Amino acid sequence: MSAIQTSDSAAAAAAQAGDDRRFAAEIRAWLAENLEGRFRELRGLGGPGSEHEAFDERLEWDRHLAAAGWTCLGWPKRYGGREATLRQQVIFHEEYAKADAPARVSHLGEELLGPTLLAFGTEEQKQRFLPGIKTVTQLWCQGYSEPGAGSDLAAVSTAARRDGDHWVINGQKIWTSLAHVADWCFAVCRTEPGSTRHQGLSYLLVPMKQPGVQVRPIVQLTGTSEFNEVFFDDARTEAGLVVGEPGEGWRVAMGTLTFERGISTVGQQIRFARELADLEAVARADGRIDDPLLAERLDRAWVGLRVLRAHALRTLESAHETVDARTAAGQASVSKLLWADWHRGLGELAMDVLGAPGLLAQNSAGELDQWQRLFLFTRADTIYGGSDEVQRNIISERVLGLPREAR
Repeated sequence: MSAIQTSDSAAAAAAQAGDDRRFAAEIRAWLAENLEGRFRELRGLGGPGSEHEAFDERLEWDRHLAAAGWTCLGWPKRYGGREATLRQQVIFHEEYAKADAPARVSHLGEELLGPTLLAFGTEEQKQRFLPGIKTVTQLWCQGYSEPGAGSDLAAVSTAARRDGDHWVINGQKIWTSLAHVADWCFAVCRTEPGSTRHQGLSYLLVPMKQPGVQVRPIVQLTGTSEFNEVFFDDARTEAGLVVGEPGEGWRVAMGTLTFERGISTVGQQIRFARELADLEAVARADGRIDDPLLAERLDRAWVGLRVLRAHALRTLESAHETVDARTAAGQASVSKLLWADWHRGLGELAMDVLGAPGLLAQNSAGELDQWQRLFLFTRADTIYGGSDEVQRNIISERVLGLPREAR
């Protein structure tokens, strides 16, 4: 590379860095100004295990974000986005988390279905559904897991048959986050009778507010009910609401899972860091930090968090390169294993820091404090979104080429 080319590259990098700093400053200023008044009390609400907190108010906040142009940043401008760079999207999620802004209620639509439609959907589907996701006027849930097909998505049995201009759907989904408030569901269904495993699946967009759809909340260890069972009994959706071609559901669903473990995870790590810092403060306040074993575990947790960030940034960079399906699957699985195991370990560490008082409920009503709720909810981190066992199978079989596990 010539001196002129080197100089040009350095100038471009400096200009980009300046743009990024201005972008971060703009976000910080907007959040500082807007997380006041009626939104001030929403700070920190609605995280994992607490999705029930101030739901209507957080929905209002999401729509406030949308009106100001802070949703769907990476989308093309023609669909309402800003065409923000990868670095700018990372900056947004980090600044949002640093501001302790409330958890978003529109995550499934904006971070999962929206990118899936942009990648696989028809123009008609994009024009119909992307505006509602952008403005947070349509909420979505994800219909993947079933009683007999938890993390093994290829074993789904919920069936959809073609009936004229509609698909007719029968079956059951489970662990469906926020199905009780969703307007629509993106569901993987078996559309080819007699097909098995990855073959014969289709990715359907199904309205939730119709006869034939029943939602039953599942009470969790935390006492809350973010997850649900969903029963389809001759429910219907239009024939044109299949994303990709019929029978291509596995490919589309894998695309969605890749988006699920994308840019928003860097904001998740900021929240993890805040939890760790708060836990360390508890350990210092009651003198438990003087226990060398607990102190070492807190240090190891800090190191683990740095590993999570390094892996996330490296994976995000490679996502914009041409990688084969095996590599993409392996990256997504490693990401899920890393953060789920780390966060579950933090819940266990919290109980050890609290000691015996951590076994006591806060009052006669059995209410939990933040550390008890963290411990109980993180027991599910290594299960939902694909269990650790399934992630390891994906890595061993599809990436490393090892023999399939005996079934």
